[in-house]
Amino acid sequence: MNAGMNAGGQGLPTAWRARADFNDAAAIWWYNAVKHFLLVLLAALLLAAAPRPAVAAPLKTLTWGGDAEGGAPYVFQDPNHPERLIGFEVDIARALAARLHCKQRFVQNEWDGLVLALKRGDFDIAMNGIEITKPREREVNFTIPYYATTEQISVRKSNTTIHNLNDLRGKAVGTLKASLAQHILDKMGGVHVVLYDGQINAYEDLVDHRIDAVLLDWPIAIYYGKPLKQLKFVGKPVGYMEYGIAVRKRDTALLRRLNIALLALMRNGTLEKIYKKWGLWNIQTKTLFARQLARPRRSELSRFTHEVVQHESFMARMRQYVSYLPMLLGVGVPMTFAISLCGMAVAVSVGLIAALMKLYAPRPIAFLARAYIELVRGTPLLIQLYLIYYGLPSVGIRFSPFVAAVLGLGLNYAAYEAENYRAGIQSVPRGQMEASRSLGMTQFQALRHVIVPQAIRVVIPPVTNDFISLLKDSSIVSVITMVELTKVYSELASVHYDYIGLGLMTAGIYFIIGLPFVYLARYLERRLAVDKRSGNGGGKSGAPGAGRRWFGVGAKPATAEVEAGAP
Repeated sequence: MNAGMNAGGQGLPTAWRARADFNDAAAIWWYNAVKHFLLVLLAALLLAAAPRPAVAAPLKTLTWGGDAEGGAPYVFQDPNHPERLIGFEVDIARALAARLHCKQRFVQNEWDGLVLALKRGDFDIAMNGIEITKPREREVNFTIPYYATTEQISVRKSNTTIHNLNDLRGKAVGTLKASLAQHILDKMGGVHVVLYDGQINAYEDLVDHRIDAVLLDWPIAIYYGKPLKQLKFVGKPVGYMEYGIAVRKRDTALLRRLNIALLALMRNGTLEKIYKKWGLWNIQTKTLFARQLARPRRSELSRFTHEVVQHESFMARMRQYVSYLPMLLGVGVPMTFAISLCGMAVAVSVGLIAALMKLYAPRPIAFLARAYIELVRGTPLLIQLYLIYYGLPSVGIRFSPFVAAVLGLGLNYAAYEAENYRAGIQSVPRGQMEASRSLGMTQFQALRHVIVPQAIRVVIPPVTNDFISLLKDSSIVSVITMVELTKVYSELASVHYDYIGLGLMTAGIYFIIGLPFVYLARYLERRLAVDKRSGNGGGKSGAPGAGRRWFGVGAKPATAEVEAGAP
């Protein structure tokens, strides 16, 4: 019986056997259908998951980042039409966009932050005289180089001691931070390197005798150094660099399209015409083009040899951070303290004088004091620093960076201190002045011996708080070449591309050096606040613990008279 059934239902009645055969065929059909469906689904999933070559999506607009404040000849405002940007890299961007059949749009960004902004996705490419270096290649990809040049030494025409690179030892030499020129000067040793954010500022300081020479890219030198009649070029070309267009690591398709477009612009002479238009065609670029066209693949580039080793382990990264401390603590912190202390001394002195003039001087002088206070408080500190450091030399007044920083911070905070002193003086009862005058004191004597001492006790806590603010605002003086804590951080971060770790370290150092003054301000506020002091001398007599409250919390202790039941 079982054997018959196992043989395909041979022992079953005819109707039953036909029905069993039908069910078996249907099951086999469904089995094959499901099997093929699963195979097709698996193949589709494998195809979807398989790595595919990057396909370049059609570009509608090529956005490129640069710094128009950097100036000629890269990208800058047209003197005749300030709303329009010109420069040889503007022309290159247009030529690339035409080759890629898309539009181009410029995005303004500070030069030393171009790589970070590119990685963040603010624009598609970065092109602004960016030198191809290994530290940058770890962050982004570069196209084939589109321009090659050297460094140029500029000095005053009256200078007879500097003739070549070796003569720069023992001299103050200006250059741009995170540049090949900075690396060359640092590697030489014995050179006082003065770093700038803008290229024109270095040549202005050279004319004003603040530095002895400038070492910058040849295109910058011929546009800013050569036109100045007070300056001259000396020495042979120094170093060698190549500019490249920076692209995000993941944008491999865009990188390939840009390389093809650059080679086409080299081959048809478009780039050469652009460089000749701007007076930038040179033997280095001519040689570069010949090498690229003879071997379209990316050539071996000459780069400066100072490389930042990329550490992977936690301990290696910690050792790297420890290596930053000598620069941060040994160079940045002392200068920050010096600028802050001197600036606060100026602020306290000038602020007291301005407050007294505003309150007690004759009307014209009081008006000038009020105008000074309102003008300074109503304008940015950065503009004031630029006016003091770069503006005053045009009228024959020149200050060193340290003096300019102290004056800028001191005069700015003096306006705020003047208002503190004014509030403190006006908090002293008017009867104090009248009583002093009735005793035969002059107004000056009454202010000196009676009013001002009481006012100072009231304003010491807010003045201490202002010093903490000034300590942090001292970071702004880095724009006038002062190498303080923030400047050291900026220099290290721009070379190592470690803005997070170094930034946290620098912020921690600011917090640590400012913390004692925070506690000092709190102590003075508790110690000098009249409404928090008991009438029995702060606990020296009367009930035990009188006049003392932990952290300013709790009820004031009763005085001896109250305890005795006095009304």
